[in-house]
Amino acid sequence: QVQVVESGGGLMQAGGSLRLSCAASGRTFATYAMGWFRQAPGKERESVAAISWSADRIYYTTSVKGRFTISRDNAKNTVYLQMNSLKPEDTAVYYCAVGDESRLVATTWRSPRLYDYWGQGTQVTVSS
Repeated sequence: QVQVVESGGGLMQAGGSLRLSCAASGRTFATYAMGWFRQAPGKERESVAAISWSADRIYYTTSVKGRFTISRDNAKNTVYLQMNSLKPEDTAVYYCAVGDESRLVATTWRSPRLYDYWGQGTQVTVSS
């Protein structure tokens, strides 16, 4: 069993910052990739960012490049998503996911099927 727990969501004004955290516990792969997804009301879940175990592979969706930063602390089994210059269109439930990093490449990181374990999500609301 693997538990994935997100935290750090909340309400923020446009232009502000939030940092999301995601902790994984239990049995995981020896090395694993972690990703962030989000789902806004009435929309499909979309990929936001992903990071390999050693952080040698990091990916972002175009709309967050330059504003969001993904990082991880393997000693704490935790991944972070620093979100700056927030926009109302960033409003969504943000999900963290854990997957096999051997499959994490530029052509696959967006696919939810890459990830085996998911958190329950944390709400981020950005007001204009």
